[in-house]
Amino acid sequence: MDALGFEVGLWNWPGHDLAKLKASSARFSILSGYLEGWPAVAEMASPLKWVKARDTLHRICDLAEELGVVFTLENLNLPVDRAGLSFARAKETLALVEAVDRPELRLNLDLYRAQIGEGNPIELCQAALPWIGEIQVADVPGRCEPGTGEINYHGVVRALDAMGYAGPVGMEAFASGDPEAALDAFQQAFKV
Repeated sequence: MDALGFEVGLWNWPGHDLAKLKASSARFSILSGYLEGWPAVAEMASPLKWVKARDTLHRICDLAEELGVVFTLENLNLPVDRAGLSFARAKETLALVEAVDRPELRLNLDLYRAQIGEGNPIELCQAALPWIGEIQVADVPGRCEPGTGEINYHGVVRALDAMGYAGPVGMEAFASGDPEAALDAFQQAFKV
C-alpha cells in the first residue's frame, strides 16, 4: 500500500504478525481497538450512562496522554448495523467527544454510517470539524468505494477543502470489483 501512497488502517490486530508489520515500510493511520463483542444494547443512553461514558473516556485519555497517542471514537448507525445501540449516532458520538474535550480523544467520523443513520454528511462535517481525528468513507448502499452509490463525495471533498480539513481520510469499504481500481476511485474522489 505504501507504494501506492496509502497509509494502512489495521483491523483485528491480534491476527497479524506485529513484529513483521513494524519492520515493514507500511505507515499505519489507525489501529482498531475492536476485538470481539459489542456493548450491551439499550434503546437510549440514560443520563447515568452518559456520565459513565464521559468518565471512562477521560480515563482512556489519561492513558493516551501517557502513551503519546490519540484515540478516536467512531460513530455507528442504528438502522442497518447496530439497532438499539447507545451512542451510535454521529451526533451522540460527537457530543461525547465534545464533553470530554481532551486533545487525546477525537471523532472517527464514518460518513458511510452517518449517511445511513442521519444523512447530511457535509453539515455533519461542519459541526464536527474541531473534533475530527479521521474521516472514514464508503458509499451507500453496499459499503463500496466512492462513486458506487448515493453519496456525492466530490461535493463532500470540496466542502472539506473549504472548511480547511487537512486530516486523514480512510476508505473502510469493500471493493466493488478490482481492488486497485477501487483504490484509484477513492483517490480520484478525494482530489480537490
